[in-house]
Amino acid sequence: MSAVSATTATKKSGPSAGPPKGKPRKPRRAGWWLPYALLAPAIIFEVVIHVIPMATGIWMSFLKLTKMFISNWGNAPVIGLKNYAVALDFNSAVGAGLLKSFLITVAFTILVVGISWGFGMAAAVALQKSFFGRGFFRTLFLIPYALPMYAGVIAWKFMLQKDTGALNHLLYDNLGLPGDKPFWLIGDNAFWAVVIVAIWRLWPFAFLMLMAGLQSIPNDVYEASAVDGAKPLRQWSAITLPMLRPVNMVLLLVMFLWTFNDFNTPFVLFGGSQPPAGDLISFHIYNASFLTWNFGSGAAMSVLLLLFLLLVSGVYLLVMNRRSKRA
Repeated sequence: MSAVSATTATKKSGPSAGPPKGKPRKPRRAGWWLPYALLAPAIIFEVVIHVIPMATGIWMSFLKLTKMFISNWGNAPVIGLKNYAVALDFNSAVGAGLLKSFLITVAFTILVVGISWGFGMAAAVALQKSFFGRGFFRTLFLIPYALPMYAGVIAWKFMLQKDTGALNHLLYDNLGLPGDKPFWLIGDNAFWAVVIVAIWRLWPFAFLMLMAGLQSIPNDVYEASAVDGAKPLRQWSAITLPMLRPVNMVLLLVMFLWTFNDFNTPFVLFGGSQPPAGDLISFHIYNASFLTWNFGSGAAMSVLLLLFLLLVSGVYLLVMNRRSKRA
């Protein structure tokens, strides 16, 4: 029996024995296609709504697409980078106008984002602790964010009228300020008018995001710091701001992009032709395209704006990530 067993073992382990077979492939489980099917509509709409128009705009920026070729885009001659050269030639009327609009937009963005963030932070900190009526004030502060944009801006347009507007009526008829009633929607005051309306629209969003971020900070930290003698301002600088760093990093970037690209506010507030003081860059590009019918030049300005926003966003995220790693 032992000889037979040895012979059998030798045959099994000998060269005639084939290599071990690999693991059998697992059959696909039922419904494996469902995640892809759920993602497909979003991907298709993203491509149709964003990717294709963006690619079309980039292609148009290399064409001499004026009103002469608007009926047949395919016949528009390719002129390479000439549209970009004209837009960046600050000695020409087109380039000087774009540069002026860019500087106005930078000032507009800094004021709107900074003041909106300050208002939102102050309101979020003030409503952090529970007290009677806190829910009412939270709802009240979020009304500008909940209102339809067009309805809110149109209401501001009526209030900023020279003779019949509520603002001049309050300042000059009720409070008795000296002088003539100013124009708010034309002249130099147009810049401050669009800044005020943009702040009114944006600060509730900052308030909402910061209020949500404050909910993640435990009260024990504030109580321990109060025992150590920390005052509210010290608590805000040493506890609130550092713990809200991730929220602020995303919030400020989103507010910057929204504000710098803001088209609806000046368009509804000023109508088809904005005053020079309120010549924001998105509205300037719109006018450069649809008033002069030079869509190639307008497309080049849009691509330059896109590149600028990508550059600023990339530098901002890089700096903030390095600061977070050091911290």
